[in-house]
Amino acid sequence: MTFKENLLQKLRIEALALRASASLTPAGGEKLDKEAMRSLLEISPYRFRKERDLDLYVLDAADGPRTLVLDNELPLYATAAEDVALRKSPTVKEMISISNVIKILNDKDVKISKKTDTVAAIRGLCVSALDLSYNKDDLRAIAADGRRALADGHEPGVIETLDLFAELLQWAPPPRAFGLDACAVIGRRREVAPGETSYGPMVIHNAAQSALRLVETPVSSIERDQIDLLNKIAGGRERPAMEGAEVFDYLAGIAPAYRPGETTSGPGH
Repeated sequence: MTFKENLLQKLRIEALALRASASLTPAGGEKLDKEAMRSLLEISPYRFRKERDLDLYVLDAADGPRTLVLDNELPLYATAAEDVALRKSPTVKEMISISNVIKILNDKDVKISKKTDTVAAIRGLCVSALDLSYNKDDLRAIAADGRRALADGHEPGVIETLDLFAELLQWAPPPRAFGLDACAVIGRRREVAPGETSYGPMVIHNAAQSALRLVETPVSSIERDQIDLLNKIAGGRERPAMEGAEVFDYLAGIAPAYRPGETTSGPGH
């Protein structure tokens, strides 16, 4: 795959992992988003296996088998699927054995992780398989795709390009206090003091106007005058530092010129 395709896949992996992790928190009801987790596991080298009444995902790792149970606890075990089936869904005959009962009552010897730690392990395994090395030509190609999308009025293509540069630059959405909910915005975000965020430079895409605007000067989340000016720029009532397709060239120019690759590992890798 191309660098852009790999980076898009990384964004998909991150989004699926975030959905799955959020569902396992008290705010998410602590009920696993199985759709998100299945999609994440399909990207990973784990393979589905039905064992008794259990939905399992198994991996033959170099240091031994790994078995994940797709349930609300999301346990990951360093043991084979048959052993997990015995521990999680034993038959009456199996429970007669004292050694089996010990296994059923205590899985600490083989459990690697659970819940959000398991999601993080699978996310890391998925990302580590991607070639995320790139150079300036790759950045220029992404910028060129963004320019074409903007010229064609293809909003999804513009948003996709902004998402890619946000990942490369580690930029984030703006503070809610800015009131830019009607626009797609990415920018450099820094917490400068308790209750105060400095945001910028930033890029604002106003889809209603098919406009892409750059604001270079950081804006404080507690300075009403700065926020008012920012909203005028977003609405086209004040001049931005840069406007139009050249904003994508600006982003390509400030992104790190080269990254030799990225590996991420965790339990189960």
